[in-house]
This record gives sequence, C-alpha cells and structure tokens, in this order.
Amino acid sequence: MSLLLLPTNLQQCPSPSTFPSPSSTLLSPSPPSTVFSVVVPRRRCLRLVSSCVSTVPTSVSNGSAPASVVVVEREQIRLGLPSKGRMAADAIDLLKDCQLFVKQVNPRQYVAQIPQLPNTEVWFQRPKDIVRKLLSGDLDLGIVGLDTLSEYGQENEDLIIVHEALNFGDCHLSIAIPNYGIFENINSLKELAQMPQWSEERPLRLATGFTYLGPKFMKENGIKHVTFSTADGALEAAPAMGIADAILDLVSSGTTLKENNLKEIEGGVVLESQAALVASRRALTERKGALNTVHEILERLEAHLKADGQFTVVANMRGNSAEEVAERVLSQPSLSGLQGPTISPVYCTKDGKVSVDYYAIVICVPKKALYDSVKQLRAVGGSGVLVSPLTYIFDEDTPRWGQLLRNLGI
Repeated sequence: MSLLLLPTNLQQCPSPSTFPSPSSTLLSPSPPSTVFSVVVPRRRCLRLVSSCVSTVPTSVSNGSAPASVVVVEREQIRLGLPSKGRMAADAIDLLKDCQLFVKQVNPRQYVAQIPQLPNTEVWFQRPKDIVRKLLSGDLDLGIVGLDTLSEYGQENEDLIIVHEALNFGDCHLSIAIPNYGIFENINSLKELAQMPQWSEERPLRLATGFTYLGPKFMKENGIKHVTFSTADGALEAAPAMGIADAILDLVSSGTTLKENNLKEIEGGVVLESQAALVASRRALTERKGALNTVHEILERLEAHLKADGQFTVVANMRGNSAEEVAERVLSQPSLSGLQGPTISPVYCTKDGKVSVDYYAIVICVPKKALYDSVKQLRAVGGSGVLVSPLTYIFDEDTPRWGQLLRNLGI
C-alpha cells in the first residue's frame, strides 16, 4: 500500500464509496504543528484555492511510480521534451547542435519526429509530466531539470540519469528569508533554526512548490518547527504579504530575490540543478531499440558537449626536429592539448630542394585559456597562429555509456 503525504492546507473531500475504512485510513493522529497528515485514499479531491484532483489506481501520485507497470509493446521510442519556455527552446537547440533536428509539422501539435532517429517520437510535455510519464511507462526518455526530477521522481529506482549536465537550465533550489526585521542579522540555516521565535505553537512558515524536497531537507538538517504551504503567484511576495516567513524556490541570478528584499542564507541550498537526460530503467532493459537509441543520443551529446567551449589552435614553429619542437611546446603548461600536441613537418622548397624548416603544432585548448595559450606559443617561437572553434570531440569510448551499462547491470 502506497502512502501519500498531503499538506495540511489541502482539505480532504472524502467519497464514502471509494475510501477504505477509517481504521485503515488514519494511521496516526496529527498534532497541530505536524506538517503533513498521512492518508491512503483510492479517490481524493484536494482543495487549494479552488482546485480538485482525482486519481485512478494506475496513475502516478506525487511522482511515485505505480506498484507495477507493464511496458506496453509499441514500435516507437518516446522522448519527452519541455513544451514551453526557455527549457523547451534550449533542449531543441541542443539536439540541433548534435545534428538531431526536431521536426514539428504544427506548433500546436504535441508530437514531433527526429528524422535522424526514425524509431523515435518527440512528445512535448510539462517537465513534471515528463517525470510522471517516465514512471508510468508512457515515455521512455526525457530532458528535464534535476530539480523537477528530484521533486516528482522522489528517488524512484526506475528513473536513471543518462547525462546529468546538458549545460543549460542552470539554477539552484534555495531557502530565502527577508533581509529586514527579525531576519536582519540571520545569515545561515543554523541561525535560522535557532531563532527563539519558532516553536510547536508558532513554527517557521515556509512557502514553496517543492513539497517533497522541502520537508526532506528540513528533516535531514534536524529542523522540526516548520510548516510548508503553497502560495498563488510569485513566492517572493509571500513574506512581505505576511503569509510566510521564508520561501524555498529556484534561484538563477538572484536578482528577483534582491528586488523583493530577500536574501539567501549559508547552508540553505537544497539542490544544484541543470537540464539532464533521464530514462526509464524498464524501457532501457525491456523495450526493443531503446538502448540503441540512447547510445546514439548519448554519443552525439557527449561529442558536442565536450567540444563546447574548446578551440583548435594551429601555429608554425621553426625547429630542427619534431621532438625538439615538442619539447619546447610541452614546457608550457597550457599547450598539452587533449592527449598532447600534434606536430607535423611543414614542407617548403629551398634552393630548388624540398626542405623542412618549420613544424605545425595543433592543440586543443578551452576558451578560458585561449589567450594564455597563444602567448605561450609565441614565447616558444610559434607564429601564424590560427584559432577555430571545435564542434565535436568523439572519444574512443563514451564514458557515460559504460556507466549506464553498469547501472543497468549489463
């Protein structure tokens, strides 16, 4: 029997025909300061403002997987992508950079194709629904933020992270408090927890949309006197309106917090997040073609992301031999390249004869070290330096592919 944790501000709407007996429903009495009450309804109606949610036995509740999910036979592998916003655009751009072009006939349609992966369909969904449908078996792969995965996946073993760093959607989930009043001199989670204002009768009120990660984080940090609630609209307004003492929300630049007189605190970061490629373990092991599709997507991603921000630097250097030039190049800390510099002779004619007076050096350097590398090349005799961005770096083996196979026990 699965347990559902409900905030106390969500009122139950019991249906006598579908509820189990009271003795099996109420597991324990809830004192006034208890954050969550525990119920196990078969059908429920949740009221927050004016919302009502109904479930059926095969649906996913709060991101948890059904007790047993059968992988339904179908020809196509389904990849879930965010349907709106910056994450949606960045996901499509990343796939495009990997030469995987999402073809959507009509922007109002929720399904698209990738011609380079003829056995794969793209389904545009809300990020939290991508996680839920991975768990229910309706999707096989998905691109979502690690924050959404953690909140709605709730460490479910069927969810497996294929690539955890797609280089977009960077943010972190953090506690923020007012920078005025009783919080003016509070700068850490420890100081916040030790404030004498909080008690069973008057707990710290935390507004958040992360009703799984929030309580989990507070429990792990030994903070007891705290209640959680949701708020309509921007959470940043909740403390100023007096409906919460602090908030737990996603932070990118922190500008919005500052403009609303809020501040982050030391030790208050719950999770660092960015976009990730996630898969259903059952799909990878049971659905025909799923593992091969993931392998191709992962190779393309790895090759592009490894090359992102890298530059090829080519220079000519006078020398008596390739070994002598290599020794001079390797004496500089930024000129080693991926496995070492490539050095080849530059042929020219001198007095009617072919001779070698110069050697070409080819190295790969990260963007942040580019100017230092050029200066070091010049310092050891390099000239005619050419710089061009890299598009792909294909390794002999894709490290994350081997890790994925080990995670799957293959």
